[in-house]
Amino acid sequence: MSQRVTIVGAGPGGLAAALLLARHGADVTVLERRDRVGGRCSAIEAEGFRFDMGPTFFLYPRILEEIFEACGTRLADHVEMRKLDPMYRLVFEGGGEIRASDRIEELQRQVSRLNPHDAANLPAFLEDNRRKLTAFRPVLENPFEGVKDYLRPDVLKSLRFLRPTASVDKDLSRYFDDERVRLSFSFQSKYLGMSPFRCPSLFTILSYLEYGHGVYHPIGGCAAVVEAMADLARSMGVDIRLNEGVTGIEFDRRRAKAVVTDQGRHECDALVMNADFAHAMTHLVPDHLRRKWTDAKIDRKKFSCSTFMMWLGVDDTAADLDHHTIFLAEDYKRNIRQIEDGRELPDRPSVYVQNAGATDPTMAPPGKRALYVLVPVPHQSEHIDWSKEKAGYRRLVLDRLAEMGVPDLERRATFEKVFTPDDWRDGLHVHKGATFNLAHNLTQMLGFRPHNRFEDLDGVYLVGGGTHPGSGLPVIFEGARITSKLIAEDLNLTLTPALRQSALDHEPALAAAE
Repeated sequence: MSQRVTIVGAGPGGLAAALLLARHGADVTVLERRDRVGGRCSAIEAEGFRFDMGPTFFLYPRILEEIFEACGTRLADHVEMRKLDPMYRLVFEGGGEIRASDRIEELQRQVSRLNPHDAANLPAFLEDNRRKLTAFRPVLENPFEGVKDYLRPDVLKSLRFLRPTASVDKDLSRYFDDERVRLSFSFQSKYLGMSPFRCPSLFTILSYLEYGHGVYHPIGGCAAVVEAMADLARSMGVDIRLNEGVTGIEFDRRRAKAVVTDQGRHECDALVMNADFAHAMTHLVPDHLRRKWTDAKIDRKKFSCSTFMMWLGVDDTAADLDHHTIFLAEDYKRNIRQIEDGRELPDRPSVYVQNAGATDPTMAPPGKRALYVLVPVPHQSEHIDWSKEKAGYRRLVLDRLAEMGVPDLERRATFEKVFTPDDWRDGLHVHKGATFNLAHNLTQMLGFRPHNRFEDLDGVYLVGGGTHPGSGLPVIFEGARITSKLIAEDLNLTLTPALRQSALDHEPALAAAE
């Protein structure tokens, strides 16, 4: 009889785990409350427009390629990945810009316009981060369940690259004098919802993933990737049930025995939680069953920032906008302080705009463009009432875009949707509206993060940004491989080399190719 695995949530991590577990003989059911797959990586479709709800940068596709290969097919046969060059345009409010490229000579030419000294240091920075990523590979591909995991020789060897007392910005100052150049290689900490002035220096590898391996756009958006994963999972026998919300979990002591939904009951030998970690624990698991991650302890944890979102379908007068444009506030430190303090909304915010039509005509009707606007803001706070602030902040963001050279959007928009932290909480069940989950400070990384084999319960496993290794699509896919391997071991499923292999094993070969 097949072992029954129930996965709560059809996000990227849950679907990756479903693929791998189905490949190894498990009877997999995925329960999704919403009417489509993807979670924060799903699509918004209206009036002929298509928008990504969450991630718009697709980095390091090799991990997902290997998951598809483990299932006997190729990612390229399901989704077209288009490499962007320039990867994005960075515009500094205080003056200057960079059109970022993964071609080192072009990148140096761009940076030299801001600071020739910093341009000369680019090769050393990239090499340092190539070695850092390679050395840190054991952390990204293995679970951390106790002190013994820190004492593995491969982990001890990697620690010299961590520089635990340094932030991303401080680490970058070893190479770059110009604050604008440092921002070019540190704004990526926002992928984790963190400040580059607080984010651990390890995460300079995020910019290396871009500059070392490129930024991709999946045709149809990042949501097209999770939709392809779901189609493949269904073809492998995975039962994906949409519009079926989980209302509770049945336990025998601390062991999960069944998942209860608004439509029935699903017994399971293993339960995979792909829902937002803090929301799921505080709403689905009785507090008395949890020791390390009680409601009170979760409440004391640090969470990422949130995002104020606008999705705009506009007349096609955005042709001069790059695929990705990031406007960085002149007083960036003040902008970050306002986000972290949570006492007021940023009044001169940084703004990100995606104009997917620069690359992908499938995202909007002819003569139209689908614009995605993201502004980092505090997660939910007692000091900010979005029911009162929403309209005014929408006006501020539109005015800010006009200042930055994207005018008259309100008149030209034929479709508009706005999201606040309240919507992330109420519509997507994201704890505190913290879009990027638990923060990635040193006390909430590695073994301090919720474990893939969840330590408070038996038969419960985690995938997604709330567990090890953390947030970001390639990291979540790697985390799904870690969790799938643990489940396969615990349920005595057959492991194959494809499941044991890590995409980061290819890093030395990629470095040689550079």
